[in-house]
Amino acid sequence: MKKTRIAVVSAGAVGAYVAAHMARAGLDPVLIDAWPAHVEHMRQHGLSITGTTPEEAFTTPVHALHVCDVPQLMREEPFDIAFICPKSYDTEWAAMLILPYLAADGCMVSLQNCMNDERLAGVVGWGRALGCIASKIMVELYVPGHVHRGVAKGGKDYTVFRVGEPHGRITARAQQIAQILETADSAKATANLWGERWSKLVANCMENGMSAATGMMGNDVMRSEPHRRFLIRLAGEAVRIGKAAGYALEPVVGLDPDRFLQAGEGDAAVLAALEETLLAQAKKRSDTQVASMGQDMVKGRRTEIEFMNGFVVKTARSIGLEAPLSQALTELVLSVERGKLKADPRNITELRL
Repeated sequence: MKKTRIAVVSAGAVGAYVAAHMARAGLDPVLIDAWPAHVEHMRQHGLSITGTTPEEAFTTPVHALHVCDVPQLMREEPFDIAFICPKSYDTEWAAMLILPYLAADGCMVSLQNCMNDERLAGVVGWGRALGCIASKIMVELYVPGHVHRGVAKGGKDYTVFRVGEPHGRITARAQQIAQILETADSAKATANLWGERWSKLVANCMENGMSAATGMMGNDVMRSEPHRRFLIRLAGEAVRIGKAAGYALEPVVGLDPDRFLQAGEGDAAVLAALEETLLAQAKKRSDTQVASMGQDMVKGRRTEIEFMNGFVVKTARSIGLEAPLSQALTELVLSVERGKLKADPRNITELRL
């Protein structure tokens, strides 16, 4: 039986994490990345993974290519599956890079934050584009060749990877991709890609921009009452917009999305219970964990704020609504990103919204 050929385009934190587990399982993915030091480290020393338990640590050899090496793939068998894993603003570029090396019946999978499926389909076509949500994965790539996961694995208690077709039917290829991702953590095929996407967007809107605007660690944001409450209001606003736009929302960080909506709109009892649950969740992750957008700020990279909170604002306006909290946070993060403002907890506490 022919072995499935797998490419991972942009082997950053998420891409490298899943690729390392695939490699250890014998699937032999090809990792493609633009960070020269990362590629060279993987070639010479393999790819190392650590987590919250000693059992999660391992190092595995991987087949890593720099983007300039990609043309050599023309001499190899085409790929059956290409996982597209860059930041949202590089979606089309990454898809175009691997498209000439994709089999005629091959597909691409957007394993990214945000709602990039339409842009991916613009390159490869709707019939060859799938989406995958990575929920509660919290991975970091600070040094070449080493990915750290700052939260416990989901396993049987929580499904981390949700693979879906845009048309909403569960297909054999979606199930196959979920099975591949099970090498890293729990996975399933979903019939609700769009609801899953928006629910993950809500989760990203809660913490990513907050980390970028304040410079705070994830748990520090959660333990600070004014920041935690603003985070909940952000989530409630995004839930309200998502429901108005017609998305069938799934749980957000494992919780009923309506709880965020109710708490954000002033239900004190729901707010108190929600805060208690979120604080309990924070105890299960590392105190050094930083949201991906906070990591971008540390690295001096462009953030995805316009594809997260900015996308909520855009969606709201398209249906005649407003999202003032996400709009304010988007403007704050862009100001920090462009050097007009310093990351500071007061950027949030001094907002009057």
